[in-house]
Amino acid sequence: MATFLKSLSLTSRRISAASVRNHSSLTNQLIENMDKKATWDRFYAESSNRITFKNFEWFFGFRTIRDFIMPLLQSSPHPDALLRVVDMGCGISALGPCIYRHSPLPALVTCADISPVAVRLMQEHIQAEAVEPRSLSSRIEFVELDCTQLQKYFGSGSVDLIVDKGTTDALLRSKEGKGKACLVLKQCLEVLRSSGSLLQFSDEDPDARLLWLEAEARNQGVMANVGVRDVGQLGGMCYYCYHITPRPVLSGHLEC
Repeated sequence: MATFLKSLSLTSRRISAASVRNHSSLTNQLIENMDKKATWDRFYAESSNRITFKNFEWFFGFRTIRDFIMPLLQSSPHPDALLRVVDMGCGISALGPCIYRHSPLPALVTCADISPVAVRLMQEHIQAEAVEPRSLSSRIEFVELDCTQLQKYFGSGSVDLIVDKGTTDALLRSKEGKGKACLVLKQCLEVLRSSGSLLQFSDEDPDARLLWLEAEARNQGVMANVGVRDVGQLGGMCYYCYHITPRPVLSGHLEC
């Protein structure tokens, strides 16, 4: 099991092709099956065997991307309600709890993951840590949820911010995950408010990711504004933040 944890940790850092070849067939199996619930249940089950809990961060933690997230938490189009924030594919990352802790506005932060093992670990951890939010009205929840089915939990046009730190990357790199990645994007655009934002953090080159995002949005009948900013270079890899905001296509024509 320790070999499994080490292997998946390495893939999260985009180890080189030569390293993959030299590592073992297990690593290749992980890369091909990162869209599978069983893969993550196995991964997080090992974390549950540790004496001391430790967060696992895909790519990087909250501090690295704080300046991308915090500006989106400064105002609300519905001041009498909580901001709805989703950490999509949260795993056992500290990202969701950090957003909950630092949001200046009252927010309901939903940390969603397909693995019930990850959800249980984070529920236990947050209770033990007793994290205090900046806004006393803020709430945090951990939910077992397949991110290809966001609408089963969130209503259409109900979410202000979705943060995707590596989840779409994991799907796109899996043997059978590309269709799921397309469905996840569709679900995100469905549940976002017209004023909402989807942030995808990725190491995929903008030449490829921007084309994919724009094409998939069009396929779903949605015109989306898609932008990209450099996060920086970490561990020899370049990382990017893709900022997607929904813009519904207007049907029909004006008649004079």
